[in-house]
Amino acid sequence: MKPEFISIKEAMKKGKGGVAVRGWVHRERGSNALKFIVLRDSSEVIQCVFEKKDFEKQWNEIDKLQIEASIKVWGTIKGDKRAPSGYEIHAEKLEIVGKSEDFPINKDLNEELLGDRRHLWIRSRKMTSILKIRDTVLSALRDHWHKKGFYEYHSPSILGMQAEGGATLFKVDYFGKPLYLAQTWQLHAEPGIFSLEKIFTIQPSFRAEKSKTSRHLTEFWHAEMEAAWENFEYLQDDAEEAIKEIVAKVLDKNKEELKILERDVKKFEPVLKKSFPRLTYDEVLKILDDKAKMKISWGKDLRTIEEDKLSNLYDTPIIVTRYPKVVKAFYMKEDPKNPKVVLGFDMIAPEGYGEIVGASEREENIDKLKKNLKAQGEDPSKYEFYFDTRKYGSVPHGGYGMGVERVISWICGLDNIKDTMPFPRTMTRYSP
Repeated sequence: MKPEFISIKEAMKKGKGGVAVRGWVHRERGSNALKFIVLRDSSEVIQCVFEKKDFEKQWNEIDKLQIEASIKVWGTIKGDKRAPSGYEIHAEKLEIVGKSEDFPINKDLNEELLGDRRHLWIRSRKMTSILKIRDTVLSALRDHWHKKGFYEYHSPSILGMQAEGGATLFKVDYFGKPLYLAQTWQLHAEPGIFSLEKIFTIQPSFRAEKSKTSRHLTEFWHAEMEAAWENFEYLQDDAEEAIKEIVAKVLDKNKEELKILERDVKKFEPVLKKSFPRLTYDEVLKILDDKAKMKISWGKDLRTIEEDKLSNLYDTPIIVTRYPKVVKAFYMKEDPKNPKVVLGFDMIAPEGYGEIVGASEREENIDKLKKNLKAQGEDPSKYEFYFDTRKYGSVPHGGYGMGVERVISWICGLDNIKDTMPFPRTMTRYSP
C-alpha cells in the first residue's frame, strides 16, 4: 500500500503535483488573508502557503499556530526561488495534530540556558544536522570494519579494576563494593580476539575529569577495535583508512547538513588526497621547538596547547608515534629497539581539534605487564584473568580507540564538543 504521507525531501524531489506532508512549524509569518508556514521534518524544511479563502472555518486556528506545533498538510507543490528551500506547497487541507505553547528557545539564550532546555534545543536545524552527521560517522565506521572481517563485540561498563585513568575513574557503589565505570573496553576486548580474531565496539565510556573546557565530556562514546596477528603498521594504516572513509561518506551523504553548519568542505580535500604524516614523538619535539618555539622536556605528554600548535602546521590529521612509556597505559608494548618508548601512536586532527585516535600494539610479556602495573601503583593480582590471555596461546595483537565526539566536532567545525551529542554530560551538566 502506497503511504499517504511522504517526507519533505521526497516531496521536493517530486517537484510538482499533489503531496501530503507532516511535521512541525519551524517559522510562521503572514497577514489577515495569507499565511506562510515553514514546515520541518527530519529530512528538510519547506514553505507552506495558506490562503484565508480556502480555510475560512480553520483560519482562527491557523492564525494562532505557534512555532513547534505539529501539523499535517495536503496541497500542491511547485518550485519557487523565493521560498527558503526553492519549493513551496500551496495548502489545500490542514490537520493540527498538536498545538504548541510559546516555544522557550530563541537566539538570545546563552549556553547554560540552552543546556537546561536541551530536550527542546535538539529540534534546531543545527542540532538536527549534527545528529545526522553523527549517524553517518558511526555507520561509516561499522561499514569500514565489517568489510574487513571484524565482528561487533561488547564489553562491560562496570569494572572491578582500572585499565587506565587512575584519578579520573568514576567509582560506583556496587552492592557495597567499590567498582569503576569503564573508560575503555581494553581488558575485556583482548580476550575476544582469541575467539573472533578481529573485533570492534561502539559504546559509552566514562571519565571523571574535573574539566570545564569545551573539549571534555564525562560521558563519551568510543569506537574501538582490536585485532589478532596484526602489527603497528597495520594499526596506523587502518586508522587512516577509517578516518578517510568517514570523511568521504559525510561529504557524500551530508552536503546539506554541512552547508547548514557553514563548514568549509574544501578543508577536507587534503584529508582525502594526502597520506597522513607519521612523525615520532622525538621528531615532534624538534618541530615544536623549531617552528613554534616550544621546548618540551623529553618524557612529558603533549598538552592541548602543543597539540594545537602542531595540528595547525598540517592540513591533514597527523600520526605521532613512539611516545615515552611513562605517559602511556600499562598494556602498551615496548619498542624492541628502544624500551623507553612504546609501539603506540596518537592521531591528532587538524585545526586544533586534538587527539582523535589512540593506539598501540599490546604487551605480551606477563612480567613486563606486572612491572608496569606496579609502577602505576596498581595491584597485579587483580588482573589474573587478563594475564590468562597471555598464558594460553598468546599472539601479536593491537588495537585503537577513536573518540567519536572529537571526530564529529572536527568534521562539523564545532566550537564546543557538547554539541556533538543529544544530552552531553560534563562536570556540571547531568540533566536533563
